Amino acid sequence: MTEQQVIEHLSSYRQKQARIQALGSYKVGSGIQISRLNEEDHLQQLHRRLRGLPSYLYLSKREQALEATAHAYLTFYPAGVKAQRNAIPDIGAYQEDDELLQELRASIAKVIDARGGCKYDLDEVLERLSELQDLQAEVKRIDELLSLLEEYKPDYAKLLRLKYIQDMDVPETCKRLAVVEKTYYRWRRRAIDEFSKLSS
Repeated sequence: MTEQQVIEHLSSYRQKQARIQALGSYKVGSGIQISRLNEEDHLQQLHRRLRGLPSYLYLSKREQALEATAHAYLTFYPAGVKAQRNAIPDIGAYQEDDELLQELRASIAKVIDARGGCKYDLDEVLERLSELQDLQAEVKRIDELLSLLEEYKPDYAKLLRLKYIQDMDVPETCKRLAVVEKTYYRWRRRAIDEFSKLSS
């Protein structure tokens, strides 16, 4: 990375953070924001972990009864939510199952309604989500590089943060670092070189 690239990279930090906030608050429908979609990855990871556990470890008694009823009446497990609702009969073999089946159908209907209320262009949402994830990765990378630099050259890391991320002028940066301008310019050149080496 050249000196100019390092300066541009660090100087764009606050702009990237602002864009992350703007993208995170972008609504995709039904009150859902893009930042929530980004969190869905964590939810999917949790579901994958839970699948390997017995259901009594994470379901309430009521949810276990619903699960048992669903397993008893489903001869096959359709993939789509609407197909799942259609596969569940309106009435059960026993009267006590009727209430559970109706509750199960109502739960699936809520999922369908929530998904049906989303009116957005999927490509646009995916593009914004991708941009959000890229920006978050870039900001995280800058933070990691500055933290690494701080481990062995704390003054250099502080100088880069003050000058380029916090956008302080030279006199204010010198004052915060308690150095004269000549030292500032020497450190600045070395700090940029070190940051460039770390980022390569």
